Amino acid sequence: MMDIGCGTGETTRDVAGQAGSGLALGVDLSAAMLRVARRRAADAGLHNVDFMQADAQVHAFSPASFDVAVSRTGTMFFADPVAAFRNIGGALRPGGRLVQLVWQPPTGNEWLLSFTRALAAGRPLPTPPPDAPGPFSMADPTRVRTVLSAAGFTEIQLEPRSEAMWFGEDAADAERFVLGLHGWMLDGLDAEGRRRAVDDLRTTLAAHETDDGVLYASATWITRATRP
Repeated sequence: MMDIGCGTGETTRDVAGQAGSGLALGVDLSAAMLRVARRRAADAGLHNVDFMQADAQVHAFSPASFDVAVSRTGTMFFADPVAAFRNIGGALRPGGRLVQLVWQPPTGNEWLLSFTRALAAGRPLPTPPPDAPGPFSMADPTRVRTVLSAAGFTEIQLEPRSEAMWFGEDAADAERFVLGLHGWMLDGLDAEGRRRAVDDLRTTLAAHETDDGVLYASATWITRATRP
């Protein structure tokens, strides 16, 4: 199994734990994240997992060497998605499967709308074209089918999923995480604007506190496809 854009390796470890003697390979561009992934895999006592710093779009994987390629929100930033998925498909054995999770459009993702509204502080923030690399470049099912078909995949299926997304134990915990992830949205604001934005963020986070942590609605597609 190959995990594309594995980050710190949570999905890679989950699969490795169920793979028996099979190997799970996590691939990511970030050396820092891969260091964490390797450490956590070692701490978990997993011996059938490995990590590689590489760009899955262009890396020369051994042909037909994997049964499955998976990705959790790691394929939406491909510069040339057809070429990237064709490269990934070449690493799969005939009959091999691609399974990826990507975001549905922003309207179904309360977390993004809430954080953007708060941190924009009244400013209009630019959004990339829907087919440009970005979090929602694979949100349109028609485009997904077109891209994967052009890359050589068949039996393309999209399953909608709507789940609560966890951002922290409480509002203060979630604030640290959100500002670490989306703090760039504060760029260009003066002191008063930053204060307003952070206050608005705290308000929405507090409103979403539950006994299970800070939760927001999210919407994704689970996409499955086959290499003929």
